[in-house]
Amino acid sequence: MQILGKRWTGLLIASLLDGPRRFCELTATVGGLSDRVLSERLRELEQEGLVERVVYPQIPVRVEYQLTEKGRALQPVIDAIHAWAEQWIELPCPTSSSAPAAAETAATSACGEGEHCEGNA
Repeated sequence: MQILGKRWTGLLIASLLDGPRRFCELTATVGGLSDRVLSERLRELEQEGLVERVVYPQIPVRVEYQLTEKGRALQPVIDAIHAWAEQWIELPCPTSSSAPAAAETAATSACGEGEHCEGNA
């Protein structure tokens, strides 16, 4: 499946493993991903049977994306990639910032949730 090798696909699947998400939640979760590319990837994942689009008929209409059984079966693959990356990929530590919130956000995104780079408290 060529779709799994495309940029952003792994991060989208990993995000959806935590449960259904709305479009705006996926945009916020996967930083740097444009709306156009997100729409394209979601459509491709839906065509492959990995993701389903659920429309809730309410006002305003609510749309969520969730993994299908086939998509959830990728959990061990995603877990293995995470384990490999933790062992072999060293993320650069962010430089100090005068704004503490910006530094905390940068440290969290660069080092992973709940982790701190060497030298950061």
